[in-house]
Formats: sequence, C-alpha cells, structure tokens
Amino acid sequence: MTTRDIRLIAVDMDGTLLLPDGTIPGGLWPLLERLRQRGIAFAPASGRQLATLQTMFGHVEGDLDYIAENGAYVVRGDVEVSSDAVDPAFAASVVERLRDLVARGELHAAIVVCGKRSAYIEEQSPAFVSEVEKYYARLQIVPDLLAVDDQVLKLAIYDFDGGEDHTAPAFADAAATHQVVVSGAHWVDIMNTTVDKGVALRALQAALGVTPAQTAAFGDYLNDIELLQAAEWSYAMGDAHPDVVAVARYRAPSNAEAGVVSVIAELIGEAPPTAAPGPALAHGA
Repeated sequence: MTTRDIRLIAVDMDGTLLLPDGTIPGGLWPLLERLRQRGIAFAPASGRQLATLQTMFGHVEGDLDYIAENGAYVVRGDVEVSSDAVDPAFAASVVERLRDLVARGELHAAIVVCGKRSAYIEEQSPAFVSEVEKYYARLQIVPDLLAVDDQVLKLAIYDFDGGEDHTAPAFADAAATHQVVVSGAHWVDIMNTTVDKGVALRALQAALGVTPAQTAAFGDYLNDIELLQAAEWSYAMGDAHPDVVAVARYRAPSNAEAGVVSVIAELIGEAPPTAAPGPALAHGA
C-alpha cells in the first residue's frame, strides 16, 4: 500500500463518521492510536458542541483537535485556536423572531442558543429536549433565552417539519448579514458570515503548519462543503447530498459501511481494522 503525506484529517460526524445508530465505528479507536504514533492530527468537525465532542472522544490517548459549532469554535486539546461569536443584539432578534413565528403557527420549531460555556433552551417538550440532548452534552434549560449571559457561537433551530423547506425560507433574509445553513434534515444553523468548517479547518492548518495537500476531509451534508474545499483529499460519503458530491474530489463508502475508517486506513497505507465494502479511493463525479 502507498502511504500518502497526510498530516491532518478532519471528519464530520453525523452521516459521515457515525454509524446510522449514532455510534462511532469500533475500528476507529485503534486507527486513532496509529495516527497519533505517526503524528497525524485528527479533528472531529461538527455542528455539535465542543463539550459533546470531547465527551465522545474523551478516552482517546493524547489530545485531539476539535472543530465545533460548525466551525465557530476551534480547539487544540485545551487551547483555543479560534472562535467567532454572534453579536448579542442579533442573537436576541433571532430568538424573538422565532418565538413570533411559532406563536403565529407559521413554524413548528424551537431554538438552541449555543454558547461557549453551555447550550441553552427554553422549550421543554420531550421530543425537542430528547433531540437536543443528542448533540449538547452541556445543556441548560432556562426560563428566558434573552437573559442568557454567554458568548453565542451559533443559533440552532430545530424544525419538526423539516428545516430546508420551512425554517430556512423563513429566515432567508438573515442571509444578507449572517449565514443561514441547513445542517441536517431538521436543523438550520445561523452564524456569522465568517464562520464555516472550511474557515475553521484553515485556522487549524495554520496552527499546525499543515497545507491543504496534506489534509484529508470527509463530509456528507451542505454544511460540509467548505470543509471539503479546504482539503485536497476531499471525500463525499456514499450517500452524500448531491451538492457535496459535486465539490468532493473522491467518494468514500457510506457511514453505514464505516467508510471513513476504511479510507483513512488506506490513506496511511494500512489495511482497515474492520472490513468496509466498496472502493475506498473511487473518484467522485
């Protein structure tokens, strides 16, 4: 097997690294140790909260790099690389607007205010709380989101009826000053225009002294496009959104096939620790 000069690997979580049941493929753990031994940095890159990512990978020996909150917060071990907080007045305006849209029956949705210290919600319906707890290990239920005292990195709206068809159009005008990103079937994230996973990956590359040619990245959904554009070894998962496939240089087997694990193993010249069918290095369209 040929070993490529890879120094940094950035991996989206949901629909990319995680299996359909939301767990991390078992084959990743021995592979992370081999990456550590080779001096190759590994960075989960997710819309998830930093605390959640650290919990998921907390038992891994050595420090990992984290691209959290869709790139609004980048950390190496315990050291902040970059962060990009939303203006407090704008954050308040999004909360108030969503309240109004829900009260008028125009949206069936609820919001998470994603701060540096914690995530915050005021909606307490079991379905919403259960969904939010999947992504936010550090979560506070508060009586009034407008009273939260924290740096707001992102506003995440969960639309029970589908984010791309409902919430995204309702907040389309916010795109004049901020990013409105469909980050999942039900989630729409609102952030500063200077925030995306690609900007975050470039900040991490600069901190590590790594080039795009030495970087591999994996993604499946719309909020992963900029991440893939920042890496020359860019992979769209087997069932990725068509727009992601269009920008990726390569295809990887689906997350259900543990495609990330098999491709990383091949990139560093090793047999995958677990079997994953499909050609790991097949070119994308």
